[in-house]
Amino acid sequence: MYKGTYDIIIVGGGHAGCEAAAIAAKMKKKVLLITMNMQTIAQMSCNPAMGGIAKGQIVREVDALGGLSGIISDQTMVQFKMLNKSKGPAMWSPRCQSDRMRFAEMWRMELEKLKNIDFWQDMVVELIVNKNKVCGVKTNMGIEFKSRSVILTNGTFLNGKIHVGEKQFSGGRSGERPSIGLTSQLESFGFVSGRMKTGTPPRIDGRTINYKVLEEDVGENTNTGFSYLNNVNLKKQRSCYIAYTNEDVHKILEKGFEKSPMFQGRIKGIGPRYCPSIEDKITRFKDKNRHQIFLEPEGWDTCEVYVNGFSTSLPESVQYEALTKIKGLENVKMFRPGYAIEYDYFPPTQLEHSLETKLIKSLYFAGQINGTTGYEEAACQGLMAGINACLHIDKKEPLIFKRNEAYIGVLIDDLITKGTEEPYRMFTSRAEFRIILRQDNADLRLTPFAEKIGSACKERKRIFKEKINYLEKLRPIILNGSITPNEINDALSEKGESKISQKTKAFQLLSRPKVNIEDLFETQIFKDFFKINGQHIEAIKQVEIETKYKGYIEKEQINAEKLTRLEKIKIPENFKFEKATSISSEGRQKLTELRPKTIGQASRISGVSPSDISVLLVHLGR
Repeated sequence: MYKGTYDIIIVGGGHAGCEAAAIAAKMKKKVLLITMNMQTIAQMSCNPAMGGIAKGQIVREVDALGGLSGIISDQTMVQFKMLNKSKGPAMWSPRCQSDRMRFAEMWRMELEKLKNIDFWQDMVVELIVNKNKVCGVKTNMGIEFKSRSVILTNGTFLNGKIHVGEKQFSGGRSGERPSIGLTSQLESFGFVSGRMKTGTPPRIDGRTINYKVLEEDVGENTNTGFSYLNNVNLKKQRSCYIAYTNEDVHKILEKGFEKSPMFQGRIKGIGPRYCPSIEDKITRFKDKNRHQIFLEPEGWDTCEVYVNGFSTSLPESVQYEALTKIKGLENVKMFRPGYAIEYDYFPPTQLEHSLETKLIKSLYFAGQINGTTGYEEAACQGLMAGINACLHIDKKEPLIFKRNEAYIGVLIDDLITKGTEEPYRMFTSRAEFRIILRQDNADLRLTPFAEKIGSACKERKRIFKEKINYLEKLRPIILNGSITPNEINDALSEKGESKISQKTKAFQLLSRPKVNIEDLFETQIFKDFFKINGQHIEAIKQVEIETKYKGYIEKEQINAEKLTRLEKIKIPENFKFEKATSISSEGRQKLTELRPKTIGQASRISGVSPSDISVLLVHLGR
C-alpha cells in the first residue's frame, strides 16, 4: 500500500470524491481514496435531498454514465417528486428527500464492494510534484503515497472557518477540522485562490413540532426515481411540512444583526446568490412580511428535522428565539444551530475542460474547490474528473461534453470559460438547449459514452438495448398508425377538443396540446402493439414528448449544429491574442488569460464581443 504506485489518488470523501473513486474503479484503475474521517464518507452536509430543478437532470446524467448517485438516491429516498410538471418537459426535474444516514452508509458500502479501491484516513497536506507533473501526495502523518494522477475534491475544508454569531473557529464542517497546507502550496505553483462562503440552517427536534397547524407537503405516487436501472422500491413516503416566518420572527432576527458575522464584515467570502441566508432575505426583501420554510425529515427513523429556507449565522440564542415565533414551532427544541462557513476555492478558469489543471499535469480539481455549490454539481465533476484521469492514463482523448450534449457539459463549460466569483449553482436557464437536455432522455444521450469508456455494467447495457428496441418499434406506430373517429372522439369531447371525421394519424392527434398518449391506449393500433411489446411507460412518455415538441426540438438541433461548427474551428495553441490589435482591449486580455481552444469557447467568454469573434475569424483565415 505504501510502496506501490496508484493510478489515481482522490483527496476527499464527499460527493465529488465518491463518484470519482467509483467510476475510476469501474474503469479498472487502482484507486486510493484519502479522507479525513472515514465515518463521514458521502455525508450530506446541508439538506437531506438530491435533485431539484436542473440538479435532477444532472443526477440522471451521472447515472446514465455509470455513476452511483442516482442508484443510491433511489434506494435511500423517503419522498419523491417530479418538479415543474405544470410546465414543459424541459423543466421537469426529479427530486427526492433522502435518509441522510442511510445515504452515507450505502455510499460507503458500495465503495467497499469495489475491489480496486483502497481507503486511508488522514489529511493530505502536500502534493508531490516533479517537473510540473503530480506524482503523489504527502499526508499529515508524514506518509507519502505515489500515483499517476491526483484528484482534489476538498469541499469546504480548505482553510475552513465556521461562524456562529461572534464566535469563530476553524473547521471544514461542524465538529470537523479544516484542511491546512494545500492552498499555500498550490499558490506557490502559481495558482490563484479565493474565498467563498456557504451556510446551513439549524436542525430541530421533530417531536416538538406541532404538525397539525402546518401545511403538509406529500410526495408523488410514482416509481420514476433517478436511475435507469429501475430500482425504486418506495412503498411509503414521509411528508415534508411548510411553515412561514412572520414580522415577529423578522424583528428578533434584526436584533441580532449587530452580532451577525455577515453584516459586521467578519465574513469575507461571497455566498450563494440563489440560496441566501434568512438575514439576507429579510434585508433584501423588506416588502415581504413572511418567507416560506420547508421542514424536511432527515430520514425514516430519526426525529431530526432540517429547516430549509432558514440558513443563518446569527447567534444560536437569536436563532432559537426566532424559531419559537414561527407558527407550529412555539415549543420547538433545537439540536444544533445554523452556521456559515468560509473556505478556499480556485477559480476554475485555471482548468482544462477535462478538469485537469493547466499548471500541473495529471492534477484534477472537482467540486467546491472549483467554486460550485450543491451535491449534484460536485458529483458530476467528480465523475468527469475520474473518467478523464483514467482516459489520460490510457493515453486516450478526454471525454468533454458539448453544451448541447449534457447539463454536465454546460456546467463545466461555464466554469472554464466564464469562471465564477460566487458559488455556482446549475439552473435550467443556464442551458440554451434544454428541450434537448431533458431528464427523460439522459440515457439516450449519454449511455453510449458509458459503453464506449467501459463504465456501463451488463445490466445497464441490457436495459438500454431493450429501451432502444422498444422506441424503434413504437415510433413508426405513432408516425404511421391511423385512428378512427369511433375510437377517439369520445375522449376528444371530454377534453374539449374538436372531433375528427375521418381516420387520422396518431402523431397528429398527439400533437394537440390537451391530448395525452394515454388517451390513445384503447385504440386498436396501441392495443395490438402492447399485446406484442408490453408497456414501457418511460419510453412511451418519451415518444410523446418527441412528438409534441418536434418543432422546438428540431429548431434547437439546428442551433446546436451551428454551435458545433464553431467548436470545430480550432485556435492554434501559440496564437498571439495580444497582437490582434483589432480585438477590443478587454477581449484581448480575456482571450490571453483563458486561451480558448476553439472559436466556440472564445465566443462564450465574458468580455469577448461578437465583433471580437469576427476579427478573430479573419485572423484565422475564415
